[in-house]
Amino acid sequence: MIRAIQKEDIDTVADIWLATNITTHNFIIPQYWLNNFEPVKKMLSQAEIYVFEEENNIQAFIGLTNDYISGIFVFSEFQSRGIGKQLLDFVKTIRKKLSLDVYQKNTRAVKFYQREGFEIQSKNTDVNTNEEEYTMVWELQPDLSGTSQSAGQERQNAQHIV
Repeated sequence: MIRAIQKEDIDTVADIWLATNITTHNFIIPQYWLNNFEPVKKMLSQAEIYVFEEENNIQAFIGLTNDYISGIFVFSEFQSRGIGKQLLDFVKTIRKKLSLDVYQKNTRAVKFYQREGFEIQSKNTDVNTNEEEYTMVWELQPDLSGTSQSAGQERQNAQHIV
C-alpha cells in the first residue's frame, strides 16, 4: 500500500534513506551520508513523502519537492520487486511533469528511469560530492486518442507503428 508519510514513520524513513544511500552510492564515502543524516531527518517531516508499506512494514519511500523527485529509496532486501516502479507510477498520477538528478555511476537507477520514460536533459557535477550526475525529466504527453502518456511511451508506440 502506498500512503503519505506520518510523523511516526520518520525514524524508519530516515533509516531507509541512510542504508540505501550508503549501499547504492558506494562510490561516495559513507561519512558523507552519515554527516547529512540528522539534517535530512529534520527535513522529512516537512517534505512530501509517500511510503510503500506492506503488513505494517515500511519498505520504501519516494520524496517530492514540487515536481522534483528527491529520491526513491527501497530497503535492499525489497529491491527488484517492483516497489520503486509502483511508487514512481503513483507520483506520475499526481504530477504532469517530473524531474530528478541521478548519479551517472548509479547505472542501475539511470536505466530504471529511462525505462520509465525519463530522458537525460543535462549532465552536471554535484558540488557536494564532486560526482557527475544527470538531470532527467519525464512529462505526461497527450496521445492521439485524447488520453495521456509519457514522452517515452509515446516514442515506443510510434516505433511499434512504423
